[in-house]
Amino acid sequence: MLSQTAEYALEAMIWLGAQGPAPQTTRQIADAIGLPAGYLAKVMQTLQRAGLVQAQRGVGGGYSLSRSSDRISLLEVVNVVDPIPRASHAAPTAADAKRVLAPLLERLDGTVDHVEDVLGRSTIAELNASIDASPAAAT
Repeated sequence: MLSQTAEYALEAMIWLGAQGPAPQTTRQIADAIGLPAGYLAKVMQTLQRAGLVQAQRGVGGGYSLSRSSDRISLLEVVNVVDPIPRASHAAPTAADAKRVLAPLLERLDGTVDHVEDVLGRSTIAELNASIDASPAAAT
């Protein structure tokens, strides 16, 4: 349901949240989570323009979250880079087709509503906390 761009953005934001205030270069982020650095650089610029991350130039520079990770929802990240499309936007125009497909389109829209609700209630901090508490993190 999410695009690859949205997944990359979420992965980068979660990584940054786990690193605290220490700036991370695009290369550090890409290497740590296995993403292509060139494409990630474009994603990071989009996140910076939206005010979700801040960039620090020079030695020791890189990206860091622009505000507390408990104040950044997953939905906000997704909406910045590639919002979840809605099926009803491509609804047919013929009256019979609309009538026949309306229940499907309503169900698909309901699914998107649910996903947006879950993402909107989930924060970067929440995911970082669940990672810290996972059994693999304790080993």
